[in-house]
Amino acid sequence: METIIIIIFILGYLAITLEHNLKLDKLIPALAMMAVIWAMVSFGIDNFTSWFDSGAHALIDGFSNFTSEEKHHLLEETLLHHLGKTAEILFFLLGAMTIVEIIDYFDGFATFKNYIKTKNKKKLLWIFAALAFILSAIIDNLTATIVLITILQKIIDDRDTRLWFAGLIIIAANAGGAWSPIGDVTTTMLWIGNKVTSAKLMEYLVIPSLLCVGVPVLIASFMKPFQGDLKIVESEDANATKSKYGPTMLYLGLSAIIFVPIFKTITHLPPYVGMMLSLSVVAIFAEIYSRSQFSISSAIETEGDDSEGFHSPVHKSLSKIELPSVLFFFGILMAVAALESLGMLFIGAEHLKEIIPNTDVVIMLLGIGSAVVDNVPLVAASMGMFQEPIDSHLWHFVAYSAGTGGSMLIIGSAAGVVAMGMEKINFFWYFKNIAWLAAIGFVVGAVAFMLIRNF
Repeated sequence: METIIIIIFILGYLAITLEHNLKLDKLIPALAMMAVIWAMVSFGIDNFTSWFDSGAHALIDGFSNFTSEEKHHLLEETLLHHLGKTAEILFFLLGAMTIVEIIDYFDGFATFKNYIKTKNKKKLLWIFAALAFILSAIIDNLTATIVLITILQKIIDDRDTRLWFAGLIIIAANAGGAWSPIGDVTTTMLWIGNKVTSAKLMEYLVIPSLLCVGVPVLIASFMKPFQGDLKIVESEDANATKSKYGPTMLYLGLSAIIFVPIFKTITHLPPYVGMMLSLSVVAIFAEIYSRSQFSISSAIETEGDDSEGFHSPVHKSLSKIELPSVLFFFGILMAVAALESLGMLFIGAEHLKEIIPNTDVVIMLLGIGSAVVDNVPLVAASMGMFQEPIDSHLWHFVAYSAGTGGSMLIIGSAAGVVAMGMEKINFFWYFKNIAWLAAIGFVVGAVAFMLIRNF
């Protein structure tokens, strides 16, 4: 049964990568793969000999001796656990995306656009890479990618050029998220699991992370797509009246997102709770400012009719959310969760450790693996695999590898998945043009970390 499940996962993964060739939206194989794999787990539950406890990050002792009823009960509990953990990420994502869309409703990102005066592609690349690196450490790599690609769409009209910038933004956002305890879900896991402290994580990873993005951006700056100046094409509504509340909503929205880790630190609640609070505050101001944009006569004329006149900015922002990307993310995470629950990832990591005694090589392979499979369960497996004390260099290396290794494939990180949805980036285009840059950055940063830890 385990072999069948692995085959289903591989076939589903291939269908996702061949999305454009099959002319099939990637969310369809992702959701189908998830549902079929969990169905196979349910059918074969009585024959499985191992089960992974995600909460304890270890295999359950004596699972093979459980009764059929006990195994099915454990299956339901595990499914609910993974659904809850996945929902935390998805609702966090929905909240962040809605805040971004509300800012866009008031044309708040035009404020950033006005600050970026240069038309030189090379300078623009460095500006976006720096913004991605810094923002991802503050508001997490996922949200930073959403914000920056939204700004990118306002500045660059040519889609082919925009794809190159988006690819480098993914590398920069993942690198920026690796050195911050709130920058990536995996670093947050290690932080909450008392494997690393904020101070030591930043101390050992900020330079490797800088090199991880700096080297690829330096190489890319000499490539043809980043030569010359941008051709600025004025849109039809370029001279349209902008909302006077744009800058206010931009600063309010970004401040609300930055508030989320503060809320988490104070309350010890999951990040999505703080994100919902931030969304509600931003939404209140959005509704107030939106109403003030319409005259009394206009309101009287359209009284009782919501189809014209006043439109709720929150409703409109929610309608623009990329739900296909959210559902795709759900399918991928839940499918990998099934492999984790069967202990496949944990057992595979243990075998890898036996075959390759060098821990550094194992962790780098875990980083490369995070580009293929989601980095969350891989980090969970490593937390059960290794027993090193808090702030061991091993945990810092795990944080770096899992955080930045996902950049090597477009579906290897949350930032990549969101960018893929927002810009409709082709899997093979990214693999051909961006993956090698991400791989160089990953290796250079890893070598830098190994040198730094010895001092």
